[in-house]
Amino acid sequence: MPFLGIFLGKVDFSNLFINLSGKPVSSLKEATDKGLAVIGYGAFLNTVIEFLIIALVLFLIIKQINLLVKPAPAAPKEPSAEEKLLTEIRDILKAQS
Repeated sequence: MPFLGIFLGKVDFSNLFINLSGKPVSSLKEATDKGLAVIGYGAFLNTVIEFLIIALVLFLIIKQINLLVKPAPAAPKEPSAEEKLLTEIRDILKAQS
């Protein structure tokens, strides 16, 4: 996460892990080299944060594009069958008067 690291003071989560073996180790690389059981959740955190940043940027870009594009004018709505029938009755009554 080099881009995020610039703003957060070069924070890198890729070395975060949970040691399941109970033997003391200082880094994820050392634990994997020794073949110890570990859960390396740091890479997952990096991926989630990168995804959220990309999703936010895409959301903002699409939102701005939608503001720039004018919606097409709505087509006039055709009268319902009931309105057509009432119009015909009105016209007949006018013709009779």
